[in-house]
Amino acid sequence: MCKVAVMYGKELAMYGFADAHPFGSDRLDAFWSMFKAQILNNNSNKNDSSYSNLNSIVIERPVMIDERILLEFHEREYVEFVKKASQFGIGYLDYGDTPAYKGVFEAACYVVGSTVRALDMVLTRSVDHAFNPIGGLHHARRGSAGGFCVFNDIGVAVMLARKVYGLKRIAYVDIDAHHGDGIYYEFEDDPLLFIADIHEDGRYLYPGTGFEYEDGKGEAKGTKLNIPLRPYSTSRDFMDALKRVERFVEDARPELIIMQCGADGITGDPLTHLCYDSNIHYHATRVLHRIAHEYCDGRMIALGGGGYNRDNLAKAWVNVVRALLADTESNGHE
Repeated sequence: MCKVAVMYGKELAMYGFADAHPFGSDRLDAFWSMFKAQILNNNSNKNDSSYSNLNSIVIERPVMIDERILLEFHEREYVEFVKKASQFGIGYLDYGDTPAYKGVFEAACYVVGSTVRALDMVLTRSVDHAFNPIGGLHHARRGSAGGFCVFNDIGVAVMLARKVYGLKRIAYVDIDAHHGDGIYYEFEDDPLLFIADIHEDGRYLYPGTGFEYEDGKGEAKGTKLNIPLRPYSTSRDFMDALKRVERFVEDARPELIIMQCGADGITGDPLTHLCYDSNIHYHATRVLHRIAHEYCDGRMIALGGGGYNRDNLAKAWVNVVRALLADTESNGHE
């Protein structure tokens, strides 16, 4: 049984946009309600190891990032822009997807801080794995917002894993329906960040990137794997892609795995056209969980990412936590 930290607190719910915006603060509540019902308050299924020991779950309060740490990834001018927009709460932080609101700077800092806290807990061996449901803001670039993402907690985590903890080879796996452009292009020429991204084809979906020929630049050629799927692709299509990702990550022999667990590829999401079921999150997490214990001394963090059908994201993320909790002895190929 692995010990898993789950980041939760009202501060994470501060990150959400009003006026029926798809990324509302109620997304956290949807996950937490199902998580409590199926894991925290349900210890009756003795045949499922994820329910057998609630002492294996640590609920960790959100943490606000120090502004200086944001600058490990983000440009100072952009950070100052968000701070000013946060004071007035009007307009947009990008070209129309990511509205400013009063307190958005602090809210985004709590998301980044909670991901960094998750990373710290894993790398200092306080827990085996950690999950931040509101993390995974993979569209933010060093100098701009994008696609509901203000600051890129993943990018900050990668930089700190290297600078503070001395890690070099890191695998980033993204199963969100949208391509993680804010990570891919900011690290496209980084030969030691191995990126595998399964997403809906950019010809049909924002941000319009992540084509199969995009596999890194310069010394990083071949260290990136983009797998675009056509609209209405199913769980079977995803599982075929996952086999490629599994081989890719194994070959990378990473020291840390960061997983972005976007749930917007599940049938019924209002913003995408993929047709997965929520079980793919369990299978994908199990695969990476096994690799983490084989190559990374178990070091793995998971981040919620997208997902705009509340029932779908709750099921998917509960499955992520279940898979992280599972015994490593039974964590072989699915």
